[in-house]
Amino acid sequence: MFHLIIAAALIAALYVVLVETLFKKSKCKGTADMTGKTAIITGGNTGIGKATALDLAGRGVRVILACRNQKKAEAAINDIKEATGSNDILFMKLDLGSLKSVRAFTANFLKSESRLDLLINNAGLVADGQTEDGFGIEFGVNHLGHFLLTCLLLDRLKESPAARVITLSSMAHRWGKIDFDSLIATKDLGSGRYSWQFFQAYCNSKLCNTLFTHELAKRLKGTNVTCYSVHPGVVKTELSRHVSLWQKVFIEPVARLLFLDPKTGAQTTLHCAVQEGIEHFSGRYFSCCAVEEVSAKAKDDAVAKKLWEVSEQLSGLS
Repeated sequence: MFHLIIAAALIAALYVVLVETLFKKSKCKGTADMTGKTAIITGGNTGIGKATALDLAGRGVRVILACRNQKKAEAAINDIKEATGSNDILFMKLDLGSLKSVRAFTANFLKSESRLDLLINNAGLVADGQTEDGFGIEFGVNHLGHFLLTCLLLDRLKESPAARVITLSSMAHRWGKIDFDSLIATKDLGSGRYSWQFFQAYCNSKLCNTLFTHELAKRLKGTNVTCYSVHPGVVKTELSRHVSLWQKVFIEPVARLLFLDPKTGAQTTLHCAVQEGIEHFSGRYFSCCAVEEVSAKAKDDAVAKKLWEVSEQLSGLS
C-alpha cells in the first residue's frame, strides 16, 4: 500500500511539473484597438488558426482564411460568424505545397484587398512526402511556402501604419539542423518512412521558421513592419493527422490529459498580434506570451542569411 501511495505521489508531482513547464498555459492581455485592420491566417480553418481567427474577428479585424480545404473553411467561417457576430471574414484558396498556388493567392489578394496589417503564418504539418514542386513536404509547406507568401506580400504590409508578421515555429526548433548541400541537391531537409525521420524533418523546418524571422527582422529594419516567431505550446490540433494509427493510439490519451486546447495555444500568437509596445522585440521568439531566448543556431546571422538566399533561389524569387 505504501508503495502505491509513493507511486501515486510521484505521478501527481510529475503531472504538476509538466503542467507548469512543457504544458504551461498563458493568456494574451493585449487590448489594442484592432477595428478595421485586415489579417491573413494560413490554415485558419482548424486548430490554432481557427481559434486565432475567432479572437481577431471578435476584435473587429477583417480576417482572410488562407486554406486548401474550402469546405472546412466555410464551416469555420459559419462558426466564427455565429460566435462573434462578425461578417467580415472570408475564404481565399491557398495550398502552401504549391508555389503556383501561393503566387495565385497573393495575386488574388493584392487585387481584391486594399490593406494588410497582420500576416499570420500559422499552417504546418508533420508528414512524409513531397509537395507539388518536388520539395520535402515539411520544408515546402512549413517554411518555403510561407517564405514566398511573406515576400510577395511585403510591399502591401509596408503600406500599413504598423504591420506584423507572425510565424508559428515550435520548441522543436531546438532539435533542428540544416544541411544546405543536401537541401539544394534533394530539395528536402530530411525524409524517410519512419516517424522519427519525418519528425526530425519537422524540427528542421521549425528551425527554418525561427531563422527566417531572425533574418526578416534585419531586412525590415527602418520600416513599419515587425515580425515574431512563436511557440504556441504543445497543443491538441490536427498537426499530426498524417502519423500512423499506432502512433495516434499512443498520442491520443496523452493529448487528452495534457495537451493544450487550440484556444489556449493561440494566446501567444494573439499576444504578438495585438500587444502594444513589443516592436523592439522584432525578430525574437515568443513562448507563453513572453520573449524567450533561443539557442545560438536559431539566431546565427550567417545561417539565417544563407537560408534566405537559398529560399529565394528555390522559390523562384532570384
